[in-house]
Amino acid sequence: MVSRVMKGLGGVFEGLLAIPFFGGLFILLSGYSPLWFMLVFHIVGLLLAVASNRGKAGHIFGIATSVIGWIPFLGWLFHVITAIILLIEAAVDR
Repeated sequence: MVSRVMKGLGGVFEGLLAIPFFGGLFILLSGYSPLWFMLVFHIVGLLLAVASNRGKAGHIFGIATSVIGWIPFLGWLFHVITAIILLIEAAVDR
């Protein structure tokens, strides 16, 4: 249950960061701290997913996204992909 909620929240957060221009502006104006927050968020989410034997792909993509999120177009693409994966995993994870 906790893993599913983390995936849903992570999907929403990643989706917000994927909004063209505004997501990038938020990251830049915040001194890249949203990427650090999401890195910790995805590490905790991955640990919870492992402990509850749930899907891990979304959080693994999230960790990769947090690491390369500072690259303009590639970061946006990874935020979109990660948001989709996390939301799908949250919907089908029982």
